[in-house]
Amino acid sequence: MDRETLGQRIRALRIRQGVSQAQLAFPELSDSYISLIESDKRVPAPSVVDLLAAKLNCSATYLVSGVSEDVVDELRVTLDYAEIALSNGAAAEARARFAEVLASADAVALPDMLHQARWGHALALEAAGELEEAISELTALTEQASAEADLDHWAKVHVALSRCLRERGDISAGVEAAETALRHLVATGADSTDAAVDLGAALLSAFIERGDLVRARQLAAQLVERAERIGSPRARMVAYWEAAYVAEIRGEYDDGVSLAERALMLAGDGEDPRNLNRLRVIYAGLLLRAKPDQAARARELLARVRGEISASSSGEIDVAWCLSELARAETALGRPAEAVTLAEEALDLLGDAPRRATAGALTVLGEASVRLGRHDRAVEVLTRAATCLEEMESSREAAQAWFDLAEVLAGTGTSDGPRMAAYRRALTCVGV
Repeated sequence: MDRETLGQRIRALRIRQGVSQAQLAFPELSDSYISLIESDKRVPAPSVVDLLAAKLNCSATYLVSGVSEDVVDELRVTLDYAEIALSNGAAAEARARFAEVLASADAVALPDMLHQARWGHALALEAAGELEEAISELTALTEQASAEADLDHWAKVHVALSRCLRERGDISAGVEAAETALRHLVATGADSTDAAVDLGAALLSAFIERGDLVRARQLAAQLVERAERIGSPRARMVAYWEAAYVAEIRGEYDDGVSLAERALMLAGDGEDPRNLNRLRVIYAGLLLRAKPDQAARARELLARVRGEISASSSGEIDVAWCLSELARAETALGRPAEAVTLAEEALDLLGDAPRRATAGALTVLGEASVRLGRHDRAVEVLTRAATCLEEMESSREAAQAWFDLAEVLAGTGTSDGPRMAAYRRALTCVGV
């Protein structure tokens, strides 16, 4: 059944209260203007809606939507509960509550509330590891979002879409999503904004994962220059964070540690806990590689992050990355058995779907298995990691995994055939 229009609601309320058009209009408006509104020939400004709502003893929300204030309050409470659940890491509960709002027939008449529910639902799906559904919802949101109406939100939706596509293993699509959005900002003159830095950071991550290190290094330099020109602490934090990631990939660990420390210093109290914990995990990983003598410090930081992400909106993928780096720290400290337990916990969280996080956990599990002398197990998990990465277009990481596998095979006394095959796969991944 079609809902009443705004004009029809005003007319019905006026008649119910025994008020004439002239009485409703006086003294601010004319009775002819009220007639035009009631016949839906004029759309009143928000200030006029507020004025008429006060005169008719109802809420402006009811006049615009036809939804009673009680129902609006109930939906708002459900939304607030869903937001809290998402912030506390209860992804399944958050998803259920957001879905409850989306299923409400009344929410259709409340576009702002409906949009909030759809955005929250997409993030809850991502946090729960339901990447296919999250991508579907985020794709729909990008089609509805407007950079002109809300630049920051528009950028966040595109960043989230690129992130989910990459995590699913569709790195080329992740590049395209971020690159197309960034190109739009440049074309509209909005390239010197925090939103542009966020999109640039998403594109940089995609370049790195695809193994396009030349473009990654160029973009990292551009990001830092752009962020320092903008001057906002958050833009600089994001740029230093991504530049640290590039330095790590290039093996410039000391530079990476320095950049990550600068990013952490700029991360304010208002920063999303999920992003802050991701940065801390990256920083701890850089410490492990750049300063092996500080493995205990890295482990302490990762253990603290692990406790915090259990009480935040971080999803299974973020938890798995933290567990994998924590396992790497345990290996560095000479505790490979503990590393195996942590890596297997990460794999249990991630399930069977091929993901970058899965490959990361398999790689560290292989390293720990080698330390324990379980070479057959190491060969098995490293083969799975390399195959997973190759399927996901992560050419650089896949090449490293195949090379690591070949080195393990060399140490097991295996015949030359499998070892040389692994070396050839590594070379193929880097285009040789």
